[in-house]
Amino acid sequence: MGRNFDVAIVGAGVVGAAVFREAVLSGLSAVLIERGPDILEGASKANSAILHTGFDCKPATLEHTLVQQGHARYCSVHQRLGLPLLRVGATLVAWNNDDLASLDTIARTASRNGVPLTRLDRAALVAREPNLGPSALGALVVENESVIDPWSAPLAYVSQAVANGGVLLRSTAVTDARFADGSWTIGTNPSTIRARVVINCAGLQGDLVEAIARPSPFTIRPRKGQFIVYDKSAHGLVSSIILPVPTPVTKGVVITRTAFGNLLLGPTAEPQDDRDNATLTQGELQALIRAGEKILPDLAHHDITAAYAGLRPATEHADYQIEALAARHWITVGGIRSTGLTAALGISAHVMALYEDTFGPLRPLPDPLWPTVPNLTQALPRSASRPGRSPIVCHCEAVTQSDIAAALDDPLVPAGSIGGLRRRTRCMMGRCQGFYCTRRVVELACGRLPGLEAASHDA
Repeated sequence: MGRNFDVAIVGAGVVGAAVFREAVLSGLSAVLIERGPDILEGASKANSAILHTGFDCKPATLEHTLVQQGHARYCSVHQRLGLPLLRVGATLVAWNNDDLASLDTIARTASRNGVPLTRLDRAALVAREPNLGPSALGALVVENESVIDPWSAPLAYVSQAVANGGVLLRSTAVTDARFADGSWTIGTNPSTIRARVVINCAGLQGDLVEAIARPSPFTIRPRKGQFIVYDKSAHGLVSSIILPVPTPVTKGVVITRTAFGNLLLGPTAEPQDDRDNATLTQGELQALIRAGEKILPDLAHHDITAAYAGLRPATEHADYQIEALAARHWITVGGIRSTGLTAALGISAHVMALYEDTFGPLRPLPDPLWPTVPNLTQALPRSASRPGRSPIVCHCEAVTQSDIAAALDDPLVPAGSIGGLRRRTRCMMGRCQGFYCTRRVVELACGRLPGLEAASHDA
């Protein structure tokens, strides 16, 4: 590119997107480097879309601090970026006597974390969530747990960064890097980039990228989570997020409404070695269905719309791995697991504080631009309901032709892959999973997205 940057951020997941935004708003020249054809092609594309309060985080950890800061910062900026926030609350349910005994411990942890909880006996729990299975014994209520759109948030972060001068490079893999004379020369497949500081937000590839600067102090061991999406008819079975009593390894199987009007069940927690492929497995999905029907028996009467799997960049450490390496002009952001969506804006502020302490002062933009992203949620109006709308392409999710065009023609961050187009519009993500709309979507995207030139003739 022949250009020098203050910072080069590697990895365009939700954390990299938030750090990119924060760097640009802090007055730094910043480039975001992503090996995939679009943002969110790795771990960040598959999650439960819950904005956590951090009530159950281990107190005094970095994760606890940044989850709570991220929650507060999302709440403070979401309206200006056009992002949803559905304050449905959470109900943490005890299903046996051991769970019931654990509620007091969880309540004490939440109190230390500054999150108030309300205790419910069985009668009060049944009044709150009447469709729960008969073995539910009691619960804790976490009022400020919320549901958000997991894809629009990072898109908004990247869009605001680009609107204010940041550079996004997609389909750009880091091939090598050399540090000399106080700056990095980064080799990528199409070009060379120079930056004073590198910020490693590479997620599932985090330890491999870290090896560029030093022997990595952590090892990524991906943890797979499989999810099941129930049809919109199941949305009303619960009024809040249904949480289990967590274990040291996982937060357990959750049932939650989604911002899109479905009901989500999952995830599983399965360690694996493959960093790129999260396959669905019949046995685990059947076990997940059985677990869901034990929590909500009426799920047996509702159709499953989809199933998907995602990977989390788990490490051998219980806490986030974030630090600045002054001598190497490097900032490490690793081991960000399932709380990354919530913590992202807290992480980004923490990273910029490390930058300022280690590498020099920041120059915050006095009047940054605040672009907004389109609404994808059921709770707010969408283009399909407006008079004079363009033809509907995806009837399951009410996606119009103008929605597709807007995602492909976005002047800031246009869709870069068919998956990116789905995440920006929800086309092909409804009950028929694209059976009726794929051909038209491909026709509209023909020549605009990689690999669709030939596919359009066979769709």
